[in-house]
Amino acid sequence: MGRDLPKILRVERTTVSPCLEVIARDVSFSREAAAETYYAIAQPDYVAVLAMTTEAQILLVRQYRPAIERFSLELPAGMVDPGEDPQTTAARELLEETGYPTISIERIGLSATCSSRISNATHSFFVRTGDRKPGFVEESGIEVVSVSQSELRRMVLSGEFGEQTHLGVLAQASARGLLRFED
Repeated sequence: MGRDLPKILRVERTTVSPCLEVIARDVSFSREAAAETYYAIAQPDYVAVLAMTTEAQILLVRQYRPAIERFSLELPAGMVDPGEDPQTTAARELLEETGYPTISIERIGLSATCSSRISNATHSFFVRTGDRKPGFVEESGIEVVSVSQSELRRMVLSGEFGEQTHLGVLAQASARGLLRFED
C-alpha cells in the first residue's frame, strides 16, 4: 500500500434514530482493485462503570437486551449525552441505575467499542461509592446485583458475565491493579 492508501472515496450517512446512524464508506486499498464498501454504526460515546461499594462489593445490573433476546449481566453504563463530560455521565448513570453515589472516580481507559463495526469510543471508570440512596427504587426492568471480586471472577469464567466491552473494562482495571481476581 502506498502512502495515499487506503483512501476513503465516499461516505454516506443514514440516520436511523437520534442515537444511531448507519455509515457506508467506499474504501480503495489499491489502484488496481475496485473500491469496497464497509458499513459501520455510529452512536454517541459510551461509558462503563466498575463501581465498588464501601463493603468492597462490585455493582452489576441485570437487564433484558432485545438485541440478544435475553437477559444480560453488565456493569452500569450508558451513552454520553451531547455536551456532557464522560466522567459526569459515569456518575449520573451509576446513580440512575443503582442508587449509589460516586465518592471518587478514576479513569480506567478509553477504547474503541468495536473497531470493525461501531464508530464510537468507550470511556471506562473505576468508582468508589457511598451508601445507597435511601428509598432508591430500581428502574423498571433493571435489577441491581452486588458481588465480591471472586464471585465476579466465577461469573466471567462461566459466561454469566459476558458482555465483551465490559470484559475489556475488567481487563483494563485488572491491569491497573484496581481489581484482583483471586480464588
